[in-house]
Amino acid sequence: MKYLVLFVVLAVAIGIWRSRRAPDDAAPKPSPPSPRALPQDMLACAHCGVHIPQAEAVMLGNQAYCSTEHRQLGPA
Repeated sequence: MKYLVLFVVLAVAIGIWRSRRAPDDAAPKPSPPSPRALPQDMLACAHCGVHIPQAEAVMLGNQAYCSTEHRQLGPA
């Protein structure tokens, strides 16, 4: 019987402790989106016409290419 009373007192104490905690401790803050997750402009390769993200394009002047080989070959 004394273990049952001890268990109830312990359960009530834990319940009170959990209810008084700040809610920020329980929920982690969301991280900002990575740069890859943000929308990017798509550019067409001047040689083959394949569309690639601006961050991955190989630029020569104002023309975009999908690879260094196509940049060396020039516009089609």
